Amino acid sequence: MPTSSSPAAVPSADPPSRRELNKAATRQAISDSTLELLRSQGPGNFTVEDIAESAGISRRTFFNYFSSTEAAIASVTHGFLDTALEQFRLRPADEPILESARAALVELADPMTVAPMAELFSLTQASPLLARSELEAWDHCTEQIIAAARERAAQNPAAEMDELYLRALAGSVISCGKAAMEVWFSRCGTDLSAESLSILRQLLIDSMGLLGSGFAAQAHTSSPHSPERS
Repeated sequence: MPTSSSPAAVPSADPPSRRELNKAATRQAISDSTLELLRSQGPGNFTVEDIAESAGISRRTFFNYFSSTEAAIASVTHGFLDTALEQFRLRPADEPILESARAALVELADPMTVAPMAELFSLTQASPLLARSELEAWDHCTEQIIAAARERAAQNPAAEMDELYLRALAGSVISCGKAAMEVWFSRCGTDLSAESLSILRQLLIDSMGLLGSGFAAQAHTSSPHSPERS
């Protein structure tokens, strides 16, 4: 493990402006309203106008943030992944990328942190369009991981990264994350209890462990007694 003298990624020292805070609040209101409508109405049964009304904004304002209802729905997953990336950027610059990825997930210690993403995943599985949008959100994160790794390399010139290695690793991290979500859903279905969310969190962490070990051995460490979904 790195020592306390290891160089660390330095987050921006400038606090967000009031305008940035207001924009973030509006985006969050749209995401929350979209998820609530998805719960109550189901996929494909509400419009941009419905979301705007629920969020207390105009239709025009909605389109300042999202291009479609599908994009607003995917923002829930983007939010979780963005939080994980923020934690990744706070890790020591000389720490192995996979260890940083695992540590970032561990840092999201409260199982309720993954609740919106888990709920969205379960709600969208019956809709091919929304399921595809959900997967696209994960795929989009690949480029963000690459960018974060490049930022780290810039701070630590000794950690030069081959482009093939970097892209293969980023793609593998995302694939493992999606695999963890799929296994969790097959076991727990739409169960969003604290126990179920703890299982999901552990599956996400274990998927990074499998990648780190090069899949050298089959592991059964992730809540093996969880029942399969019927």
